[in-house]
Amino acid sequence: MGSHITEGDIRLFTTLIRFDAVYHCHFKASRNKITEMPNLWGYLRDLFQTPGFGDTCDFTEMKQHYYIVHKEISPSQIVPVGPDLSGLVTPHHREELGGSPFTPGTSLPGEIAESERVKNPETWQSEFFGWDH
Repeated sequence: MGSHITEGDIRLFTTLIRFDAVYHCHFKASRNKITEMPNLWGYLRDLFQTPGFGDTCDFTEMKQHYYIVHKEISPSQIVPVGPDLSGLVTPHHREELGGSPFTPGTSLPGEIAESERVKNPETWQSEFFGWDH
């Protein structure tokens, strides 16, 4: 990540956030999880904690989609409870690098519309973002 978030960061986030929750186990995508790669893990935590990123992630819906829709890969359609992703809200220390997520003059994300809110928040996610779920 450079001084500010770019379109590339946004596009990569959508893959990284699903990696440990789905891709690692479901697709056998890698021998390592993102949590085992320090640089990517810090980068993902930084993005997740930025407004407009982690406050839109519904891990239950992500996992249900992949494990239920891909019957040829997961014929039992059993959706795993894990992994524990609560580490996403631990400190990432990005502030030590300087810069800010948004370029000057950028409109910050506003309130998320009720219809677009996370329907199945994790307990740690609700606590971090201050939701009353």
